[in-house]
Amino acid sequence: MHNHNNGLKTAMLFGGIWAILLALGWFVASYTGNSIFLWVFALIGVGTTAYSYWNSDKLAIRAMHAYPVTEAEQPAMYRIVRELSERAGQPMPSLFVSPTAAPNAFATGRNPQHAAVCCTEGILHLLNERELRGVLGHELMHVYNRDILTGSVAAAIAGVISTVGQMLSFGMMFGGGNRDDRGGGGALAGLAMAILAPIAATVIQFAISRTREYDADEDGATLTGDPLALASALRKLEVGVAQAPLEPTRQVANASHMMIANPFRAADVQRMFSTHPPMDQRIARLEAMASGQQRY
Repeated sequence: MHNHNNGLKTAMLFGGIWAILLALGWFVASYTGNSIFLWVFALIGVGTTAYSYWNSDKLAIRAMHAYPVTEAEQPAMYRIVRELSERAGQPMPSLFVSPTAAPNAFATGRNPQHAAVCCTEGILHLLNERELRGVLGHELMHVYNRDILTGSVAAAIAGVISTVGQMLSFGMMFGGGNRDDRGGGGALAGLAMAILAPIAATVIQFAISRTREYDADEDGATLTGDPLALASALRKLEVGVAQAPLEPTRQVANASHMMIANPFRAADVQRMFSTHPPMDQRIARLEAMASGQQRY
């Protein structure tokens, strides 16, 4: 849907995160003197990618304890999503509501045929219908651009790299490996790899997430034809999330990259590193888009 080069940028970032995983496998294979670890790490990456592909429509739904709703229960959601789906020439996704006062929304699903859109009770009370339309347009574009699959796979591989990094660090501290390579230089290199690889993977994951958020803002505003509605919704969400943040549990943290606004307190975001671009920059870009200035 978008006319910029972020698809290529995302592909390059994915290449980087895969390269880190394979580099870890190569290092472990060299350290232990057993090349099977390179294949093991490659298979882990493939398995993680496949699992994330088939389960990307369930992660956030479970984390947020969301339940399906009927048209009689949420007529505005159904009316808006049906209109925008028809405008985009895409199938109607399933609709869910999460029973939390924290204002947020997210889409899940590996493709438009297996998609769901969810709003929290908090966002339904916070936004007017025009603003809700802007938010739902944003979420639908995440589905149409395959962003949920992209983000889920990136998060899964980054998680594998972090786990392996922790295991490698533990092994370096308590022994093991090919003793011929266990001089001071090898140990330091291994410790550096164990520390830096998870950091690099996380940075790449965040870059992917931020890129997809900007795309969904622009493409969602194009779909609705109303960039200022989404800008107004984002302003309210920034205040609303600050007043009613979610607890940064592991499940919610793993699903937070799918949400339209980072659901945590500012202090929690600093600890966990935000996967979302700054809200003021997103709003400024939408306002520039509405005024006919150069698009991002």
